[in-house]
Amino acid sequence: MDHVQILAADHPVMPGFFPGRHPSILTLNVMAAELARTDIPVLILGESGTGKDIYARLIHYMSPQHDSQLQKINCSAFQPADMINGANETASTSSNPAGIPSVYLDNIQELDLAGQRVLLSQISETEGTGARYASAARLISSTTRNLESEVTTGHFRRELYFRLNGFCLRLLPLRERAEDIPVFLNYFLNKHSEIMKRNTASLDSTAMQALMEYPWPGNIRELESFARKIVVFGDIQKQLDELNNLHVGSTTPILFANSAPLKVAARAASKEAERELITQALERTHWNRKRAARDLKISYKALLYKIKQIGLSSDNTEM
Repeated sequence: MDHVQILAADHPVMPGFFPGRHPSILTLNVMAAELARTDIPVLILGESGTGKDIYARLIHYMSPQHDSQLQKINCSAFQPADMINGANETASTSSNPAGIPSVYLDNIQELDLAGQRVLLSQISETEGTGARYASAARLISSTTRNLESEVTTGHFRRELYFRLNGFCLRLLPLRERAEDIPVFLNYFLNKHSEIMKRNTASLDSTAMQALMEYPWPGNIRELESFARKIVVFGDIQKQLDELNNLHVGSTTPILFANSAPLKVAARAASKEAERELITQALERTHWNRKRAARDLKISYKALLYKIKQIGLSSDNTEM
């Protein structure tokens, strides 16, 4: 299946799929297309609202199993044992050419140790040296937490982690792909304007710049909700004010009054959040800067620069 075709927003297999244009996302899309052709278990890592469900469906619909239904299991609400068994029982009668159904384990980090043990017992051993599982479902999992850290702390079974993590796709949070914000916003404005039969709203450059500097803790899902409100209510300034209140709290003065002051507020909030994340990573690794850099997914030199920039210091030496 053509990589370029499957990435089109109006593709018949995945209508509405709109990945954005950030270079790392384009690379990720190619990897997803390649993985879809295999039976390698895929672990999708990303914050809430970054599109993990969409990528799980995308991989399934580009796979040999696309004729069968993708069976989604919310691990925060269900134990997966019976579902996996049911998938295996229907594999022989499935119409998909590979004879292997696909199961999507959403929020795998929510599965307790007992549930992890049951799931592990249901996953068949691999045969030979290939990636195909015998009598097993093709597994796609998603998590909002770094499972490597969960394994280290004893909250996630090491054996299960390695069985699920045949390959990990990491979805960037929206704040790390800010150039995609105008692209997504225009897409969502057009989408919901068409659905609701309204005129398409537009934002001036000052408001758009403010939105690009907002940290979007709810990621793409929050951005779509924001666009929908603009289409429904039409008062762009009001929606900007409400967005600001959600982020900094209702007791803080409205910083969207002229849009431009948001730049200062967003930058300050972002730096404070960055400082907190760096501090936590350094404390967690006992100031092992190289390990902290890996946990934060930044280069070692970048971490040293940020430590100096934000004025952090410790008597600990590099381990």
